[in-house]
Amino acid sequence: MSGSPYSVLPEELLSLIRKGESVTVEFKKSASEITKDVYDTVCSFSNRFGGHIFLGVKDNGQISGISPDRVENIRKDFVTAVNNENKIYPPLYLTPVAYEYDGKILLYIHVPVGPNVCRCTGRILDRNNDSDVDITRNEGLVCQLYARKQDTYYVNKVFPVFSVSDLRHDLIDRAREMTKIRVQNHYWRSMSDEELLRSANLILTDSSTGREGITLAAILLFGPDNLIYSVLAHHKTDAIFRVYDTDRYDDRDVILTNLLDSYDRLIGFGEKHLNDLFVMEGIISVSARDKIMREIVSNLPAHRDFSNAYVAKMVIEKERIYTENSNRSHGFGNLNLSAFEPFPKNPSISKVFREIGLADELGSGMRNTYKYARLYSGAEPQFVEGDVFLTIVPLKRAATAKVGPELTGKGDVRNTPQDTPGICLRRLPKMFFMIRFQCLFRKPRYIQ
Repeated sequence: MSGSPYSVLPEELLSLIRKGESVTVEFKKSASEITKDVYDTVCSFSNRFGGHIFLGVKDNGQISGISPDRVENIRKDFVTAVNNENKIYPPLYLTPVAYEYDGKILLYIHVPVGPNVCRCTGRILDRNNDSDVDITRNEGLVCQLYARKQDTYYVNKVFPVFSVSDLRHDLIDRAREMTKIRVQNHYWRSMSDEELLRSANLILTDSSTGREGITLAAILLFGPDNLIYSVLAHHKTDAIFRVYDTDRYDDRDVILTNLLDSYDRLIGFGEKHLNDLFVMEGIISVSARDKIMREIVSNLPAHRDFSNAYVAKMVIEKERIYTENSNRSHGFGNLNLSAFEPFPKNPSISKVFREIGLADELGSGMRNTYKYARLYSGAEPQFVEGDVFLTIVPLKRAATAKVGPELTGKGDVRNTPQDTPGICLRRLPKMFFMIRFQCLFRKPRYIQ
């Protein structure tokens, strides 16, 4: 378009269009008037990760353009609407930018993540894949949205009615002793229980009431099971081994206890069902299995959104092990190791895990998982950010293979799915007796 007053569409925006609609990209035809559901998308983007709206683009990504004589009217109508409290609340200060591409004009609107929950004509909308979803009447999803918008961490919730004496001294003492893994004379070792909790930010003051108390994180780490249940009834972690009975499971451990014992039971579950394959790191033999388990198990409480009742789980399958936990996400999709920027999710829990040697500094767990997954299975893990945080570590078949045949409930022998050769020790006496019996009565053979 010769002498066009509009700038050429930048390559980075054209690249977004070519990739198609997604959780952060939306197309609207809006050839002469604003499509009314544009405001639904503005609201859902503000409530989720932010996003990019293109007016003058069809759903299939074809740039159809806006009528040149309608561009300014559409832009003014949009600005007026998003500043109208009856339309968008709280009002948003957004300005569409006009660009030219191949002789056609389109409007681009960047919607940042809003600090507050946004409503469109009284409705609360959230973004799910490439759709705007009305969640107004879904109490659970609305609570999760408000939790995402909070500046504070849910595990910092204060319980003034409970004190240090309501926690388990043996667990606190265990944490105190475990600090020797990192530092021989750790400062926690000379502290009282209360001093230790304060240094770990596990005793705080409720800003709304001014009352001091132990936090939810303190109870999850060091509380007795009945206390944990009283403050967080949905707290549960599920460990599942699903290799042979793929419709259900072969083994399961439902864990309803404190985070330290939960860690031990998850590690034990992994050791029980995953073979410790021989792996060399340079010239040193290492247990890549144990390294991987340490990272993905400590990652569960570090990333978990404890306000959400979604059950955290670790699942071992024939070709992979994966963990899932509810999450206050800071993005969407696969995390790239080279561009990954870690966000603290539960800093007080992560601090305790670091001090007692169960985790490393923020962000190092992802790098370590990549490193040892390559050694253990020859493949790279996946980390998927979203409302559910997903970690996937591929496995070799040998990782879950059983050595030797397997006994049925009747004491008979049947081969494992891997058809691994072996001899059942329970049948050895009978086998040797039969061999000896056959040798005694076998007709001798003579050399001619």
